Amino acid sequence: MEYEIKKDLYKREKYLNKIRGFYHETEIIKVLTGVRRCGKSSIMNLIAGELTENGVKAENILYFNLDKKPYDTVSTTDALDKLIADNSTTKGIKYLFIDEIQNVKGFERVINSWREEGDFSIFITGSNSYLLSGELVTKLTGRYIEFNILPLTFDEYLEIKKFFGKQLSPDNMTELRNYILEGGFPYVAKLNSMNDKRLYVQNLINEIYEKDIRKRIQIRNRATFEAIMKYVINNFGSTTSIQNITDDIIKKGIKIKRETVNRYINALISAKILIPCDRFDMKSRKSIMGEKKYYLSDLSFYYALNTDNRINFGPVLENIVYTYAAGMDYMISVGRIGKLECDFILRDNEMNYSYVQVAYTILESKDTEDREYRSLEQVTWDNYPKYLLTTDSLLQKRNGIIHANLINFIKDGQRF
Repeated sequence: MEYEIKKDLYKREKYLNKIRGFYHETEIIKVLTGVRRCGKSSIMNLIAGELTENGVKAENILYFNLDKKPYDTVSTTDALDKLIADNSTTKGIKYLFIDEIQNVKGFERVINSWREEGDFSIFITGSNSYLLSGELVTKLTGRYIEFNILPLTFDEYLEIKKFFGKQLSPDNMTELRNYILEGGFPYVAKLNSMNDKRLYVQNLINEIYEKDIRKRIQIRNRATFEAIMKYVINNFGSTTSIQNITDDIIKKGIKIKRETVNRYINALISAKILIPCDRFDMKSRKSIMGEKKYYLSDLSFYYALNTDNRINFGPVLENIVYTYAAGMDYMISVGRIGKLECDFILRDNEMNYSYVQVAYTILESKDTEDREYRSLEQVTWDNYPKYLLTTDSLLQKRNGIIHANLINFIKDGQRF
């Protein structure tokens, strides 16, 4: 069955640009991970489309979505092996795309055997908790590269709304609020009412629970699991530890062991709902054991579980900057300098660092301004750039620190 190009897909250039160098690489399996519905399948379709536009014959593109007909009955390694063999009779490099590959238990052996043929460039996606659980590491012997796909960042959110013909507000702050409340799942941008958007995300949370969590770990009491999930989601961006979370949950009248809390939170991380961010002592250059922050892969998870639409801009803006930087492949940690905290220390792939502080505004008072600058001004041991990102339109200059408007910084796709 020849591949048919889909023409109604928003082009997520920041991810395609990362993957293009591996399009024709037959030694490395390309693994796309990310929370459900974040757009992994669309990106694979975009890759296949680019290949055909650049001269690859349609018969050399093998695209199988194992969740959809006619391939939804493929559930064994023998069936998967036969499906690939029956469709790979052409000469030259074959480009093999398999979506929802976790439907086949033991797929790693089949995929690796076709990789060893030497004329297959292989791309796979699937359930995050499965693909990240260690089987790839042990069975594919390092012959793969992972591309972590996130829901839409704020700049992408604006672009996809235009792509779908949605009217944008001329006021940047209005659009930022819309993004915060709606979230960044691509399909949500197609929907018109907030009720439909919330319902979509609520159903997505249930789908993640059933397909990515419950099938992988034992959960004796769903209500207890959901209490922990809601607690951590409601406290995103706050410094905490597994022990602190356990103590707070017990205070709510729920009997639970620390080990169970740790297991449930790891399940939320594996399903890509939560993203852990370690804390780092900037003077000793050591990680602070136990303490970390948890950010959300998408802010809509918070609003889907709460009736309150008020925006706490402190953690919300941190979360937006975190996912924006993560989408650019920065290594990210929270910095501590004595009793002060720097929101983010970023490191790029060339080992360059930058320091980032995030705040809604510094114009309320001189005390507010001093508080937000203080941690950055303590960084005196190197000359890497320091950023203070706020929603202020009036920007300052102080001690070489770059004060930038957060909205414009992200809209323009700037790097740190």
